[in-house]
Amino acid sequence: MKKLQFKIHLMVAVIGLLLVGTTCSQKTKEEVPKRPNIIFIMSDDHAYQAISAYDDELIQTPNIDRLAEEGMLFTNASVTNSICAPSRATILTGKHTHIHGKIDNVFPFDTTNVTFPQILQDNGYQTAMFGKLHFGNKPKGFDEFKILPGQGDYYNPEFITSEGDTTVEGYVTDIITDLTIDWFDNRREEEKPFMLFYLHKAPHREWIPAPRHYREFTKRNFPEPETLFDDYEGRGTAAREAEMNILRHMTVSADNKIYPEVAKELGIKEMSEWGFRVFDQKYSRFTEEQKQDWDEVYGPINERFKEIYPHMNDTSYMRWKYQRYMQDYLATIAAVDENVGRLLTYLDENGLSENTIVVYTSDQGFYLGEHGWFDKRFIYNESFKTPLLVKWPEKIKAGTVSTEMVQNLDFAQTFLEAAGVEAPDDMQGESLMPLLEGNTDQWTRDAVYYHYYEYPGFHMVKRHYGMVTQDYKLAHFYYDIDEWELYDRKKDPMELNNVYNDPAYADEVKELREKLKNMRKKYKDSEELDQRYIDMYKKRGIIK
Repeated sequence: MKKLQFKIHLMVAVIGLLLVGTTCSQKTKEEVPKRPNIIFIMSDDHAYQAISAYDDELIQTPNIDRLAEEGMLFTNASVTNSICAPSRATILTGKHTHIHGKIDNVFPFDTTNVTFPQILQDNGYQTAMFGKLHFGNKPKGFDEFKILPGQGDYYNPEFITSEGDTTVEGYVTDIITDLTIDWFDNRREEEKPFMLFYLHKAPHREWIPAPRHYREFTKRNFPEPETLFDDYEGRGTAAREAEMNILRHMTVSADNKIYPEVAKELGIKEMSEWGFRVFDQKYSRFTEEQKQDWDEVYGPINERFKEIYPHMNDTSYMRWKYQRYMQDYLATIAAVDENVGRLLTYLDENGLSENTIVVYTSDQGFYLGEHGWFDKRFIYNESFKTPLLVKWPEKIKAGTVSTEMVQNLDFAQTFLEAAGVEAPDDMQGESLMPLLEGNTDQWTRDAVYYHYYEYPGFHMVKRHYGMVTQDYKLAHFYYDIDEWELYDRKKDPMELNNVYNDPAYADEVKELREKLKNMRKKYKDSEELDQRYIDMYKKRGIIK
């Protein structure tokens, strides 16, 4: 009897230990936070003015807006250098362009730089990239990639992959999404967290829409910006000499879609043959069916242009070119918004939304006729500011807005902290995690640093560096000029009046110049580096 009781007690004790062990094991698993998935969506040259969460005057973007409605909208997000490849290199490395060395679209990226996807990959993340990288054909840190060579094409694009090059028939924005969803369906490893780069070519120049959108958007008329006919009188040499004016520098052929033979028949002189050549290149990529669809819509536009052009003056021609620009630019964004919607719906339907950080941004801002311009490059608002919308249901309160000064410099450290991975000491950004989690008292930055280098170059925007706070913008244009500009961002949001030499701002000038000097030291920028990059241009024969 005693032996039986002993056996019973022993069995109870063993079962109890097993139950305690199981409970502890379950608790431990529950206490270990599940690392978030990360989806980084970036379009090329997508102006914040063309996202209805920021401004609904030009276009409705309900799918991109979802990220603001369900997450956080940043109203003071900016870039460190407003040009494509340098911006992308900054995002990947978490460093300013003078540190990672990709100062412009010409000089190669130093592949010894360590990127945050490499770090995430080394720490157990499955990584993939689909779309437009714009520099380098073999991105490091990705298990799989399918990227456009260089700028890529809107129609029937080629893709570079780890297994060789391939051409896919169709429209590029749709194809990039197809490739992304195919990866989810067929190659995502469910036991691993993932880091996905979903990168659109649109709305980069020459703004070639899909048929479903150009049939609609070419019938629309868009409001003109107040500064469409800006004379640049309130600013300096750099604004007056830049070559991005819609009237004078936008090509009627490649950009406004007037057939070269029509433009030549009308005696239109372009700055060079570039616009005619590019139009022919892009049109030749169309299949016969695509050409037929295109001609059905753009043929009548050309015929109408032949009637009205002889009667146009500079004002009416500027207005016509602006409308043609907006019709095509915004039509390409309609496709981006649709496809972002496709991806968000996929996440919802496959139970991936809750534990996934979704970021939407652009590699920089873009001018949509403000100051008469297209393109970017300047520290001025439309170029310098970039859209940034972030959704992360487990951390971010839906519908929140941040006005803090943040930059693309910050993405790398943000993603690494979110993944529980320590960032390298040489990264120069600041993690956005305090802002995402609503801990704004932990955010101490009150100014951001900017530096643009590509001069002489396309659009001829002069070299300049500067600093921006919520109240002021200070910029120094250098190399072939020595001019300072100061803008009061609250009183002069359109940046029409340089107050650097206004006695009323003398104290601000003194304080901000000292702050900029300290910022240059903090980020390890200097006059010596400025000269080094000028000398590099001289060696390449760009500067004589």
